[in-house]
Amino acid sequence: MKSRDFLRKILAMLTIPAVLVIRILRPFVLIRFGKLLSDRIGHFAINTEEYLCEKDAGMYGRRIFDIFYTVKPICNQQLKKMWSRILHISKIAHFFDIANRCLPGYEDHSVSLLGLMDVHGLFVRTAPHLSFTPKEERMGLDGLRKMGIPEGVPFVCFHARNQAYLETVYPKADWHSHSHRNSDIYNYIPAVEKLVNRGYFAIRMGAVVKKKLNNNNPRIIDYAVNHRTDFLDIYLLAKCKFLINNEAGIHGVSVIFRRPVVEANIVHIDPPNLIKGENSLFILKKLWSRRKGRFLTFKEILNTGIGKFSTAQQYEKSQIELIENTPEEISAVSMEMDERLKNTWQTTEKDEQLQQQFWAILKPICPNENGIIFPRLGAEFLRQNKELLK
Repeated sequence: MKSRDFLRKILAMLTIPAVLVIRILRPFVLIRFGKLLSDRIGHFAINTEEYLCEKDAGMYGRRIFDIFYTVKPICNQQLKKMWSRILHISKIAHFFDIANRCLPGYEDHSVSLLGLMDVHGLFVRTAPHLSFTPKEERMGLDGLRKMGIPEGVPFVCFHARNQAYLETVYPKADWHSHSHRNSDIYNYIPAVEKLVNRGYFAIRMGAVVKKKLNNNNPRIIDYAVNHRTDFLDIYLLAKCKFLINNEAGIHGVSVIFRRPVVEANIVHIDPPNLIKGENSLFILKKLWSRRKGRFLTFKEILNTGIGKFSTAQQYEKSQIELIENTPEEISAVSMEMDERLKNTWQTTEKDEQLQQQFWAILKPICPNENGIIFPRLGAEFLRQNKELLK
C-alpha cells in the first residue's frame, strides 16, 4: 500500500506543469477537481445530487469545468454509471487533485462534496438529475416480474441498518462506534404486513444483511437475500411508493429521486437531517437515562450536547440507553405516510400544535431561511410522547 501511495504522489508531481497551466487559464475558465464519495451509498447519492442542485442554481458561477474521481470500493456500480452520464469523471483527476493541493491557492480549484444538509432548500424545488434509459426501464420491469410483482402494482421498500455491509467491506475496522444507529428488521414487519393488506408489495433492501426474513407472505420479498443486484438497488429505491428506513445510507437513493421516506429509529437530531422535506416522515429512538431513571426530553438532549453524540461509546459513557421504536410506532408512521400520499390523512389542530412545539424546540439549531421545508415527526409518536416536549 505504501509503494502504491508513493507511486501516486510521483504521478501527481508530474502533473504540476499542467496544473500551473490550469491556473493561468483561470480568467477564462475555472477548472476544479473533486472526489466523489463513492464508497458509501448515502454520500455517493446525496452529496453528488446536492452539488448538482447548487451548480444549477448558479452558486458556482458560469465559467466552471469540474472533473471528479471516485474512491474504492465503489459501493454501487449502477449509481456510478448513472453519475458518469452527467459528470466528468476520470481517474487522472485524482493526480491533478493531489498536485493542486501541493500549491498555494488550491482551494479555488477544489470541489468539496461534504455537505449533507441542503441548507439552501434546493431538493424540494428541483427535479432529479438522474434518469433511467429505455433499456434500463425494461430491465427494471423484468426484475419486478421475476420477483412476482406485476407491472403497475405499487410497492414499498423497507430496510433496517446493521453493520454487515461495513464489516464485510472493511473487515479490519471496529464498527461498534456506529452500532447506536442499528435496528432490528423484525420490528418493521408488522408495518409492511399492514401495507401488504392495503395492496402493496414490500421489498426488503440491503447489500449485505445479518438476518434472513422468516416470513411466508409472498408479497413480502426478501430481495436482499434472494434477488439483489447493483442495478435493482437503484431502480427499486427510485420507483418505490415510499421507503421505510432508519439511519442507513440507502435512503439517499430514494431522496435523490424525490421519493418519500419514512425514517424510524432516528438518533441524531442536532443538526436535524433536513433534505427529506415535507414529503417525508420520521420518528426517533428515545433516550433512557440510567442516572435519572427516565427518558430525556428533547430540550435536555439539545441543551446538554447529547444531540451531537456521534458514537455508541459516548452514549455508553453517559449511561444512556437508546430504545428502538416499537413495531406499533413504526406501523403508525408508515400508515400515516400511506394515507398522506393517498390524501386521506386527517390531521387535527392538536397534531399541528404538537408538531409546532417540536420544531420550536429545534429552532435554535435549524436554519429558518432559504425556503427550507422541514420533514414531519410522526403524528402518533408525538401523541404518545408529549412529555418529551416539556
